[in-house]
Formats: sequence, structure tokens, C-alpha cells
Amino acid sequence: QQAAEILGLSTRQITRLKKGVLSSGAESLIHKNTGRKPAHAVSDETKEVILTIYSRPELSGVNFLHFKEILCEDYGIYISYSSLSSILKNAGFESPKKKKIRHRTHRRKRKPHPGQLLQIDATPYEWFGGNTKYALHGAIDDATGKVTGLFLTQNECLYGYLETMRQCCLDFGIPQTVYSDNHTIFRSPKTGKLTVDELIAGKMVHLTQFGRSIHELGIDLIFAKTPQAKGRIERLWATLQSRLPIEFAKRGIKTVTEANRFLEEEYRELFNLKFSVKPEAESIFVPLAQGMDIDSILCVKHARKTDAAGTFSFKNRCF
Repeated sequence: QQAAEILGLSTRQITRLKKGVLSSGAESLIHKNTGRKPAHAVSDETKEVILTIYSRPELSGVNFLHFKEILCEDYGIYISYSSLSSILKNAGFESPKKKKIRHRTHRRKRKPHPGQLLQIDATPYEWFGGNTKYALHGAIDDATGKVTGLFLTQNECLYGYLETMRQCCLDFGIPQTVYSDNHTIFRSPKTGKLTVDELIAGKMVHLTQFGRSIHELGIDLIFAKTPQAKGRIERLWATLQSRLPIEFAKRGIKTVTEANRFLEEEYRELFNLKFSVKPEAESIFVPLAQGMDIDSILCVKHARKTDAAGTFSFKNRCF
């Protein structure tokens, strides 16, 4: 009883240990599995293969979870995340997406209906490695987390956003609301700055080309005051900046044209299968009307007046 109290064991365990020492000596105190390799342990050959694959140049900077998916999909190696993490960390590797202590913030609840709110934005990044940045335009559905459009251009521009909306309208339908930042592509810099005299005189701030396109489609456009307000798409950028360069490198994609073809035809669907969630209610995406030409709406339009002779000028030319 005294030995059990000192060692923090039960009297039954002390009796068992005493019997073992009397019959086999002090060696009986050593655990029977000491020095034995567990039956479910990863073999040394598999560890070598994993480390060889992880060291390949095209997988440089891949995070551990993404690497686990690559091993499963491309090499048929099925391994738990904890085992993979232990193998790589013991070899001196650290995941670039390791967890950090973050201050918890209140997250806005998702909209119940797919198509009720679409968040749209663009991010510059070195998608093909090196020092050259390209702007990835994207749109994500707030209710499901599905990416409805992705398009890469040299810089953030109107064309990138129009193409992103074209993909959304053709593949999903017309959303109810689009949520963007205050970039001049979406909102005229003169908005809210007209004087009282100008307002009395009937002067109005014209819509931007994107705003006019959205208005013709019957979509409401609202503006976020802070990046945190449209956190859904900001978190999307963190995920894509970690994963997309690896996917491009694996497939040898080095041009914007090849990247856009891959994004629209393959990657967007793969991403949605992996990361989207089930919505609370039915979709309210509106299908395009029969005979509607989306390209005649998502485009640039200019208004001109004719003079008495029936002519008008456009870009320093007379017609």
C-alpha cells in the first residue's frame, strides 16, 4: 500500500510488478514493446519516397495539407496528416502554413441563399514564381463558398472583372447582389462629392462601365468600407496564393493564357468540390434569359451626341 501511494499506482499493479521481479528479475519492469516497431508504422522506404517527392523544385513552398492531397491524388500514397507532419518535421522541414495564434473576431453569418451575395475582388501575386506579379480576379458566393469566376491579367483592370462576371453568369446565373471595395472600377471617385449647387442644377455622377453593366443585368452593387467586411474572398486569396503556384508548377503552366484555361476548365471545379459548403436554402441565381447576349452587356459602352450635320466624334475621329 505504501509503495502504491509513493509511485501513484494501484496496489494491484504493485502486486503484479512484485511478482514479475521475483520471477524474472528487474528486467520485468521494462515495457514489453520497448525496441519494437509498431505494426502500423510508416516504413522507411515510404519515408524516403515522401522526402524525395517533397524536395522536388515544383513543390517548393507547398504546405503540409496540400502536400498530403498531392501524395494521395498523384502518387497513390495514403498517409495521415499527423504522420506526414512528423516525417517532414523530423527531416527539418516546416510547413509555410503552420498555425498561428490569432485574435478571434466575430464572423458574419453566411447568407442562406446561393446567389444572394457575391463577393468580388482581385489580388496581385507572383503566380508563376520569380518577381513578376499578375492580378487574379475572382468572385465567390457567400452562401456556399463556391468560386464562381477566376481570371488572370497583367494588372487589376475592368476587363478582368467583366470576364469574371461572364463566367459567373454563364455557369451559375445572375446573382442578386455584388459586394466590392471602393476601387474606381466599381465606383466613380466623384460619388458623394457633388456640391449643393451642382445637385440643384441636376448634375449626376455617371456609373462606371462595370457599374453600368451590373445595372443592366439587374444586380445591386454595394461597397465594403474595410477589407475585413469582405473577409470571405480575402481568405480565398490566402488559400489560392498557397496552392495555385504549386498547381501551375506541377503542370508546367507559365503563361497567363494557359493559366486562364486551366482555371476555368479544371481548377475552379476541383476547388469547389473540396472547399464549398452546403447552403441553408435554395439557389436564387437567375438563369440568363433566352436570347440574351451577355457579351453585349459586359462590355465598354460610350455615349455620343450628333451635331446638325449628323456627325459625331470618337477618340479624335469624326464619323
